[in-house]
Amino acid sequence: MISGPDLGSGLFRGTHGTGPNPGCQRPFSIAGGRVRTMIREIIKFGRPELVQSSARVERFDDDLKRLADDMLETMYHAQGVGLAAPQVAINTRLIVVDITSGRQPEGTIVLANPEILSSQGTQIGEEGCLSIPGFAANVERPLEVAVRGQDLDGNKIEFEAQEFLSRALCHEIDHLNGVLYLDRISPLKREMIKRKIRKLMKAGEW
Repeated sequence: MISGPDLGSGLFRGTHGTGPNPGCQRPFSIAGGRVRTMIREIIKFGRPELVQSSARVERFDDDLKRLADDMLETMYHAQGVGLAAPQVAINTRLIVVDITSGRQPEGTIVLANPEILSSQGTQIGEEGCLSIPGFAANVERPLEVAVRGQDLDGNKIEFEAQEFLSRALCHEIDHLNGVLYLDRISPLKREMIKRKIRKLMKAGEW
């Protein structure tokens, strides 16, 4: 497994308590106080929401914070390391990422309107997706990226990410542009996976 980056930046939130998975800690509620979070349905490949470009976040209010809380809860419950709003059928440019699965005290990233400013180097590694369960493929990604976005109060943020965090951020930002990791692999491998998914759909197992 690729090692994670330095998690010292202020945009990473602390953790507290026990998460839904063994060894996974649940972050403090972003919305503040005792807020009931909801595990949302993660939509699967084939849904039109996954191939649409998402709208910019314009309102930084409690509804956005609740959505971020729900997305984190959903991500941890599904044992993922990242989730984008389109994956829960919300057309807005919001992502959550935690490559530590809650195991490090400042591991959670929540970004509105994220974008890649620059990239450097390449890496090839296996990727899966919570919206394409049961499948994985090797995907080429930048080794390092510079990212700009906003926190949940609308403040601008810029930071750099390397290795696995770079991969995770690129994967989730792709979702906001209607791009799946399947679009970044060879046509032969992509068609093989799609063929298997079509069989699952036909059998009512997708």
